[in-house]
Amino acid sequence: MEEVGYPLLKQINSPSDLRKLPEEKLLQVCSELREFIIDAVSCNPAHFGASLGVVELTVALHYALNTPEDKLIWDVGHQAYGHKILTGRRELFHSNRKYKGISGFPSIFESDYDAFGVGHSSTSISAALGIAEAYKQQGVTGRQVVAVIGDGSMTAGLAFEGLNNMASLHANVLVVLNDNNMAIDPNVGGLSDYLVDIATSRTYNKVRRDLIKGIGKLKLVGPRSKEMIVKVNNSIKNLLTRQTNIFEGLNIRYFGPVDGHDVVRLAGVLKDMKNIPGPKVLHVITKKGKGFKLAEENQTAWHAPGGRFDKLTGLITEESSGSTAKPPKFQDVFGHTILELARQNDKIVGITPAMPTGCSLNIMMQAMPDRAFDVGIAEQHAVTFSAGLAISGMIPFCNIYSSFMQRAFDQVIHDVAIQKLNVVMCLDRSGLVGADGATHHGAYDLAFLRSIPNLVISSPMDEIELRNLMYTAQLPNKGPFVIRYPRGVGSNEDWRQPFSEIDTGKGRCLRRGKKVAVLTLGPLGVKVARVCKELAQQGIEVGHYDVRFVKPLDEQMLHEVFSSYTTVLTIEDGAIAGGMGSAILEFMSENGYQCMVKRLGIPDRFVEHGSQMALYKEIGLDMESIRGLIEELAKE
Repeated sequence: MEEVGYPLLKQINSPSDLRKLPEEKLLQVCSELREFIIDAVSCNPAHFGASLGVVELTVALHYALNTPEDKLIWDVGHQAYGHKILTGRRELFHSNRKYKGISGFPSIFESDYDAFGVGHSSTSISAALGIAEAYKQQGVTGRQVVAVIGDGSMTAGLAFEGLNNMASLHANVLVVLNDNNMAIDPNVGGLSDYLVDIATSRTYNKVRRDLIKGIGKLKLVGPRSKEMIVKVNNSIKNLLTRQTNIFEGLNIRYFGPVDGHDVVRLAGVLKDMKNIPGPKVLHVITKKGKGFKLAEENQTAWHAPGGRFDKLTGLITEESSGSTAKPPKFQDVFGHTILELARQNDKIVGITPAMPTGCSLNIMMQAMPDRAFDVGIAEQHAVTFSAGLAISGMIPFCNIYSSFMQRAFDQVIHDVAIQKLNVVMCLDRSGLVGADGATHHGAYDLAFLRSIPNLVISSPMDEIELRNLMYTAQLPNKGPFVIRYPRGVGSNEDWRQPFSEIDTGKGRCLRRGKKVAVLTLGPLGVKVARVCKELAQQGIEVGHYDVRFVKPLDEQMLHEVFSSYTTVLTIEDGAIAGGMGSAILEFMSENGYQCMVKRLGIPDRFVEHGSQMALYKEIGLDMESIRGLIEELAKE
């Protein structure tokens, strides 16, 4: 990407270059940085609106702080593109989220300016607190620790846990609350309403401005007068907003709200706050998508446009798969199917932790707003809330991305499995998700869930099976029921078939063969079915079985497999350590079978970012690699 349009920005190779500029140049830096992000993301699909919304905040932070000695932690990291560009990665930014390119999130392996690796929400305050306490223990002074967290991330329990501990430790941490009233979808809940009350209280803000002007005229000085100013300011907040300030109630100094797009004033405020010891919150009001009209008007759609776009017209070009067929996304099959089932069964409700658009529960939310719930970024709460619904006779479909379900592991055990409650846990984005990388791959659900008693764990091979598993899971006496499926499109255009119950724990034989049997789980079975068909045309007969249920296993089918074949290949889109292949090996050992078993899956390492196609090829789960391995096994 040519940089002739960014004369000032291309002079900034590190924040130290930025800090050499006079304040009056900051507006130009912000303008060029925003334009650079628009140009880059329009050509290379990535997250978008969040970084545009914090351009001024990013510039102000690096201008006021002495990074990387001062530690700056971005919560989640969707909004850290400006940070990356200002910290020496401008020329690499064209590789953002691409295979072997830079990460879409801050990474400690990528830059000293990335103080803590992120990707999931609400970790920044706890991490910042740990860094600040380490400095205290080591006698390190003069360093600032700043956590930038959005109002959406503040809805998670971990953020409140960090705030609570930060107050008790009297830690010298600044939490910058980036308030735009948005996560990926609009924020929900009492905290969101509370922050809106503060931000929009015209009376409070007017009285506060008048107070500051009056104090300036009186020219009060000294520590006692400063203490009086703080007390008066807090009293005004308590009097004129709906309730006592939640942060001040935790003994955390609260400042704001301030305009997050006034870069010069923001930089000045941040410099002043460096001199205020102890825990403190700066409440900054920003607009997600700032500077790109379409992103401002439709913030959910432009969180990550999903394709290249014309920066003048906003016309988005969908990434082509090379196929003319248009089967639906698995998430959309879920969204339409749960609505269809809910119309048949008035006990069905839907729950998601802040991902209604991503998982397509928004389809049900629009049609049945009283029976579908966005609970905010709170996976633990989502599971236990579902358990409460289930124990009272409802049938909750709790839809959580696979990588986010890791955060609710205890709730699955303690609140659902032990009590044998009929909670249907739909794990979207299982397997390798692509450009979001290691923090978002749904690699571990099979391994960590398989160890939990009372669970049914299933994975559909296609969209029709997804519908039928959802139908089966809501039938009486099914207990805790897990259905996992990947990001992306399926394989059937004609997927709206009548519902049919699937026998729990029953797999199916798709093709019988000689010597070699391939056992697959989930949509990878579609690839294998094609490979087996092609090989059969060459006279290589390979057995193919759709395991379908990892728990309980279809033991009758497995007895048939190990009695009929000398070589077994297991293929899954989950961690190879402890997954479906491990379950098959355990069955073989416990039943005394002698057979060569080869396992394919996600290897025992963290897979980085890139397109799904590139990543599956890297780990040997693309069609070409699978075909080569099956041929090799058949020849042996």
